[in-house]
Amino acid sequence: MYYDSVCIERQKSKAMDEADQLCLAAKSGDLKKVQTLINSGADVSHFDGDGLTPLMHAAKMGNAEIITALLESGAPWNAVTPSNLSAGDFAMEAGHQEAFDLLLKTGIQSELILGTIARKETKSEYSNQEYLQDRVTFSEDKLMDNESKGVMMAWEKPLMEAHAKAICINGGSILNIGFGMGLVDTAIQQYNPVKHTIIEAHPEVYKRMIESGWGEKENVEIVFGRWQDVVDNKKLDDSGYDGIFFDTYGEYYEDLWEFHQNLPRLLKPEGVYSYFNGFCGSNAFFHVVYCNLVTLEIESLGFTTQLIPLPVKDCLGDQVWEGVKQKYWQLDTYYLPVCQFSE
Repeated sequence: MYYDSVCIERQKSKAMDEADQLCLAAKSGDLKKVQTLINSGADVSHFDGDGLTPLMHAAKMGNAEIITALLESGAPWNAVTPSNLSAGDFAMEAGHQEAFDLLLKTGIQSELILGTIARKETKSEYSNQEYLQDRVTFSEDKLMDNESKGVMMAWEKPLMEAHAKAICINGGSILNIGFGMGLVDTAIQQYNPVKHTIIEAHPEVYKRMIESGWGEKENVEIVFGRWQDVVDNKKLDDSGYDGIFFDTYGEYYEDLWEFHQNLPRLLKPEGVYSYFNGFCGSNAFFHVVYCNLVTLEIESLGFTTQLIPLPVKDCLGDQVWEGVKQKYWQLDTYYLPVCQFSE
């Protein structure tokens, strides 16, 4: 028994040594050494004493050959440090374009198949069904769910105004899915649309809308219910909309993709569609992966997407998050999507 335990410890020690050597080889740019260690079974997912994986070291150095060798050997592209940085973040920060492109391509291909990042983030939140059944709290600057997570916050106002401007460019009939605090709908009203349809599923938010007089506005139609039921039951305008905005809470990436299947029949030929682009809002590289992923998938439905960068750093002081359990956005730039039918 003692002999067996000693052998096991020696094997563990050897494996650890090889993994650390792999990190050093990736850091020094020694491709031959990297390949030898990979072939001997060194752990490509190992974190060394600096808290970095071999792939992170290679990304920091911009070594595309080593990055390729590690990725082909199963190195996790989406591993993160304790400070939530991935290999892609290191390549992006250092300006290593080839390394960044390799990691971005891998990330997009992986998420197309598995959707691991967005699913992992969403699992830590309520599901949409749970959210709709629980109470929410309103204050002057935020709407929070039952776990004190932000559903919508006042810092988003400039973003919502930009979204409203984009989808209202043609005037006409506008559809918004998800009222929340009413930020985007208030901005939409400034453009005097002929018809302004709002879908809201949370009973307390709906009640607050009615109490605030939204149901009395001449050009506003409120549809209470989940968008899935509303769209499926054909309760929307058959003639289509000139502008559409989508911003729901507690839903997965698959829910957004499901809604996109309805865009070709909901949006008029010259119409403009946009959505709250909040996927992976705490990691810059993962966010870029999802910006590209949504763009690719919506292109498959016959649309083009323009991503407009909006600086938000000045909107996000520490005081903004007081009393909020989770910072759902931590990036300096927000990329506003503007989607239209391809010519």
